[in-house]
Amino acid sequence: MTKPSTPHEADGAPTGELEGYEPPAPGGWEDYPLDELAIRDERRTAQDIVRRISQGRFVLDPDFQRGFVWPIQKQSRLIESVLMRIPLPVFYVAEDDQGRLIVVDGRQRLTTFARFFAGELVLDLGDRPELHGKTCVTLEPRLLNRVEDCQLSFFIIDHQVPERARLDIFERVNGGEALTRQQMRNAIYNGPATVFLREQAELPAFREATGNSLDTDKMQDREFVNRFCAFALLPLDTYKGDMDDWLARAIVALGKLDDAARADLGKRLNRALRNNLAAFGKHAFRKHRQPDRSRSIINASLFDVMSTGLSTIDEALLDQRADRLRAAFYARMDDERFVRAITYGPNTAKEVRARFEIATTMLREVFDAP
Repeated sequence: MTKPSTPHEADGAPTGELEGYEPPAPGGWEDYPLDELAIRDERRTAQDIVRRISQGRFVLDPDFQRGFVWPIQKQSRLIESVLMRIPLPVFYVAEDDQGRLIVVDGRQRLTTFARFFAGELVLDLGDRPELHGKTCVTLEPRLLNRVEDCQLSFFIIDHQVPERARLDIFERVNGGEALTRQQMRNAIYNGPATVFLREQAELPAFREATGNSLDTDKMQDREFVNRFCAFALLPLDTYKGDMDDWLARAIVALGKLDDAARADLGKRLNRALRNNLAAFGKHAFRKHRQPDRSRSIINASLFDVMSTGLSTIDEALLDQRADRLRAAFYARMDDERFVRAITYGPNTAKEVRARFEIATTMLREVFDAP
C-alpha cells in the first residue's frame, strides 16, 4: 500500500483542521422529493411577534448565535423604515418538535423590535428631529401604532422536513456569517442535550485529549462530543451513511435521557479521554507510528472508534496494557483497510462499519486476552 501523506500541526495550535472528516457536499437538491420541503408562510404584526418572543415561543438566542451586533444607528434605521412603510425582507424560522420557532435569518431585526418595545432603544436619527431621541414611550401614538401594526412575513421550515434538507435550507438562507452544521444543530435542538455537548467540550480532559486543536467558534469541539454520543447511544447497524441525520438523532436521544443517564454518559466520555491520553499522549486521536515526534492533525474517524472503544475500559487495566494497545494500534496503521476507513469517504456506511469492526477486534485482542 502507498501510505497517504499525513498533514501535521504544531503542538497546541488550534488550527481547526480535521482529517477523517467529510463536510457536506454542496448542492444535491434534486435528492429531495418536492412534497418533503414543507415551508409555509405566515404574516404577523411586530407587536405579536415580540409578545411571542417574551413567551419563549420564538427563540432568538440559542448559544451558537453571535451576540447582538447591530449598532444603534442601524437599529434606528430599521424603525425609521417601518415608519416610512418600507417593506422589510422576509424572516426565516425553523420549527422544532415542541412547536417553538428558531430564528434562522432575521435575529438582528427581531431583537431590534424587542428592544424597541421594551423601551431600551433610543432612536439615533439626527437627520429626523421629530424622531431623534424618541423611545416607544415618547413616540407619537400614531407612529407607535405604525410600528406595532407592522406586518412581518415569515417562512417557517416545518420540523418534519428531512434533517439534511433543513440544514441545507438553514445554510442557504442565513444572511449573516456562514454557520457550520453543528451550529445549526445547536440552534434547532437547543436544550438539555446541547447544554451537555457544551459542558463536555469545555472540560479540561477534553481540551487536553484533543490538543486544543478544535475550533470552538465553529463548534468543532461540540461536534466531536456529538459524534461520541451518537456512536455510544445509537445501534451501529442503523447508520445509513447520512452523518447529519445520525448526529441529529443522537441529540434527540441525548435529550430524552434523564439527568443520571446523561451524567453516566459524561463519565464514559471522560474515561475514554483519560485512557487515550494515558496510552497515546499528544498523539491521541491522530494517525501516527512509533516513534513519531511531530503530531498529525486530529482525525474525527479515529476519535469515533477510540473514544467509544476506550470508554468502558478500566483505567487500571489500561495502564497495565498500554504497551500492548500501542503495538496493536501501530499495526492498524499498516492495515490498508483500516487506514482507508478513517481517511477516505469516512461517512459512508461501509467505511464506518469497517473501522468499528477493525477497532473492536483490536481492543478485544488487547483487553480480553489474559
